[in-house]
Amino acid sequence: MRPVPGVVMTAAAADLLARLRERHGPLMFHQSGGCCDGSSPMCYPRGDFIVGDRDVLLGVLDVGDGVPVWISGPQFAAWRHTQLIIDVVPGRGGGFSLEAPEGVRFLSRGRVFTDEEAELLAATPVITGAAYGRGERPPERGQVMALDQ
Repeated sequence: MRPVPGVVMTAAAADLLARLRERHGPLMFHQSGGCCDGSSPMCYPRGDFIVGDRDVLLGVLDVGDGVPVWISGPQFAAWRHTQLIIDVVPGRGGGFSLEAPEGVRFLSRGRVFTDEEAELLAATPVITGAAYGRGERPPERGQVMALDQ
């Protein structure tokens, strides 16, 4: 079995990311830990948010040349059992994320990994900001996922 991506997206998120990419160029996410932006996934032009050496790459979404999704190391430790699902909902977020003028906001949903997926992930080293800077990349990209309604 191939490793499961740590992050996937809904079709609505993929569509919005494609539009934002046309306007802003390559993109990235950082999954916030709370405070001002309420733990929302924040979308930035790639390079506008400085990724720390200990931040963890959850995965790369399969839009354009790829949209890396980062999370802080301590937050990753708390969420490592969960696949992040990037979705879009109506409303305005509280941060500086690129979708704010669109009248929608990105939202993180989660899905607990199966035991088999968790075993595969435990055997796969995480990619930190430092390792990404050296060229390491995940083996799979996060695809579009349908939410169970």
